[in-house]
Amino acid sequence: MSQLPYTQLEHLFNRIYQLQHLASIAHWDMAAMMPAGGSQARGEALAEVSVMMNELLSESRTGDLIHLAQEQQTALSDWQQANLREMHRLWLNATSISSDLVKAKALAGSECEQAWRSLRGENNWQDFQPLLQAVIRLTIEESQQRAAATSLSPYDALLDLYEPGQRSAAIDLIFSELVDFLPDFIQQVVARQADEPLIQIDGSFSIESQRKLGLRLMSEVGFNFDHGRLDVSHHPFCGGVPEDVRITTRYCETDFSESLMGVLHETGHAKYEQGLPKQWLNQPVGAARGMGIHESQSLFQEMQIARSQPFLQFAAPIIQQFLAHEQGDKQCWTAENLFKLNNRVKPDFIRVNADEVTYPLHVILRYEIEKALINETLTVKELPEIWDEKMQHYLGISTAGNDKDGCMQDIHWTDGSLGYFPSYTLGAMNAAQMYAAADKAIPDLSQNIAAGKFTTLNQWQQDKIWSQGSFFDIDGLMVHATGEKLNSQYYIAHLKHRFLPE
Repeated sequence: MSQLPYTQLEHLFNRIYQLQHLASIAHWDMAAMMPAGGSQARGEALAEVSVMMNELLSESRTGDLIHLAQEQQTALSDWQQANLREMHRLWLNATSISSDLVKAKALAGSECEQAWRSLRGENNWQDFQPLLQAVIRLTIEESQQRAAATSLSPYDALLDLYEPGQRSAAIDLIFSELVDFLPDFIQQVVARQADEPLIQIDGSFSIESQRKLGLRLMSEVGFNFDHGRLDVSHHPFCGGVPEDVRITTRYCETDFSESLMGVLHETGHAKYEQGLPKQWLNQPVGAARGMGIHESQSLFQEMQIARSQPFLQFAAPIIQQFLAHEQGDKQCWTAENLFKLNNRVKPDFIRVNADEVTYPLHVILRYEIEKALINETLTVKELPEIWDEKMQHYLGISTAGNDKDGCMQDIHWTDGSLGYFPSYTLGAMNAAQMYAAADKAIPDLSQNIAAGKFTTLNQWQQDKIWSQGSFFDIDGLMVHATGEKLNSQYYIAHLKHRFLPE
């Protein structure tokens, strides 16, 4: 007797998950360990795996099984029905784009990303431009194929890959509210902070001391080293799979906070991965619920917790233990001084190093540019110029002639990941709302954090967010975790409370 359609689908998606597992580890190795000479062969291998996964998803038999399973879904459990819904969504995504385009984009993306790792450091826009142009050309083609299949606009068809159900029209409204709020707020915060005394921490901090500090705080906040590790790459990221999470950072010997906060940020991503429902890990419903939710967990860990006064009260002695011997002035290591240093607002070039208040403007700039690229109202050749214009408009600084800190600074566009950037600020808003809900549910939350006790908070996140995987849609998960859909006022209230307390 043949298996039921749904059971056959579970077997199929388990096969796809195993391929994703291998591809994820190979991507991590490419970024963290692989010698440069292996890039072409690795790119070709990963492109082949991408084609295999796409073909498994998009073959007609898969679609037939999904339709048959949908006819019988009343016999399925709630989690199985949610899994079938996610299977259908992934199948639609896969059938919207040709296998030839999947392979061509993977190859072009691999070549562009590998070249970026050296060309960015050289500030070599001239040689990088044609490689990026090839990726963007293929991404435009992808957006048009997806738009034709989904009846969405080309940009929304890409956005939907990262934020299912989200549309640029809604994001335009949210971001316009931030553009109205942030510029004046930034000026007020900068003016207040100018009158606040603080001690700069100058010195050289060895990479090994920074690494040990990062490992210690990762352990304190609940990272499971039996199922993950920390390494180095050009651009910090969280990769691998839930059973084997790989996070990376980069070190600056004159600024330990860059690495430390980067490590804690990626640890937020990693804890989410490690907390996903184990019985569903090889199925679509067991995956994280979109990039905005994923980013909410990294920003929850970094912005809501790690840069807060209670956390720094707990962490200050540990930071001093690992680093103070490399800097003589002990007064600079107080929790109060570390809080001021880690929440200093200053418009600057680099998104990943930006403070919490200016960060959304970095995202809005990229969002506007990538929309224009996909809509073909902007060319890759014009990127340096438009980047400089928007940086001056939003943040009052120029990137003219400094492309490595301008349009070449991010890895995302090198493989055609356009539609991703809005997730960062959506994630910040989600994080603020989630923390407000956790604070309400755990009356002594601040005291727990100040004492280095994270078990109750981690369990709240496990129950409300991590263990839910993709059982809910985005709105449903926010309601489950916080009692309401995303409300930007929590984010604005958080910024006011932290940076302009009354």
